[in-house]
Amino acid sequence: MEIAFILSLEHETLPLAELKAVLKAEKVPYSIKNRFKGLIVIDIPDEYLAKDHSKNILNRLSFTHEVFQVLLTCEEEKLTQEVQKYAWKEIINDEFAVRIKKRGKSSTNTLELEKKIGSIINEQTEYKYSVNLEKPSVLIRIVLLDGKVFLGKTILKISKKHFYDLKPHKRPFFYPGSMSPKLARCMVNLTMIRSKEKLLDPFCGTGGILIEAGVIGAQVVGTDIDPKMVKGTRENLEHCHINNSMVFQADVRTLKLPYKIDAVATDPPYGISASTRGEESHKLCGEALLSLENVIKEGGRICMATPHYMEIKEFLKGTKFKIIEQHHIRMHKSLTRVISVMVKT
Repeated sequence: MEIAFILSLEHETLPLAELKAVLKAEKVPYSIKNRFKGLIVIDIPDEYLAKDHSKNILNRLSFTHEVFQVLLTCEEEKLTQEVQKYAWKEIINDEFAVRIKKRGKSSTNTLELEKKIGSIINEQTEYKYSVNLEKPSVLIRIVLLDGKVFLGKTILKISKKHFYDLKPHKRPFFYPGSMSPKLARCMVNLTMIRSKEKLLDPFCGTGGILIEAGVIGAQVVGTDIDPKMVKGTRENLEHCHINNSMVFQADVRTLKLPYKIDAVATDPPYGISASTRGEESHKLCGEALLSLENVIKEGGRICMATPHYMEIKEFLKGTKFKIIEQHHIRMHKSLTRVISVMVKT
């Protein structure tokens, strides 16, 4: 079965990297069929979507907007002809709507084309089911991409409400420089953590990363050297109903745990607003990685955000950690944030 993912255009590499990590973490076999800017089509076994937990897995994604089952592909000028030939009686079983999204260059009037395709489907189904533009039970998605068309039935639209409602300033405890929920979720996904596994954030700050890990079912462990941050993280986790958590004051450089952690996702403090307790950021990150080597399991992943001027490769000398991917996010003219994914070999 071919499944298409409409990816966010907010970042060049993170959306696809996150998608691949989630599919691999959840052990979904797949092969990439088509890859474009803002759209990727994969082939997965038909039985996968029949599983009850499939939507929960897809809901993990933060840099994906929508997921749909591909019904047909063609050149844009042949779209009407192909739609007329399609057996819509097998697809449409309730009120429906047709929606078009452009990816790339196209001069097509999308509103007129939506009406045209909707009329053809209505005729094919003998007007048994009407068009409902407000709350359709079946959404037919069409993506126009540089002369090529992907048409399908929407499986899931990723809700933006969660990421909007949990913006840092809307949580009970706020501190400047907190990471956005969307990026925090992406970092959690890049560690390939699974439900009920343990994820650690040793610089938990206001708890944003722990919240996102908790939402997808992970057991979360948070530490911070600053007791104010520990207290604030606990407040935020309670506010978000994340109960499977343990948060306590600790210095990551001397951190000891009675168990091994499956993954680490963290945004160490740096910059003027960061709380480093007087420690120089470069030295702190280097010593943190040496300590984390003792608490993370073999094959466990670390996803860490650092500023571009902090060369993380230098910190890995003498450790078992290996960088497997990096993503650069330009924050403003003088700062680029680097998201590094490392694995303990």
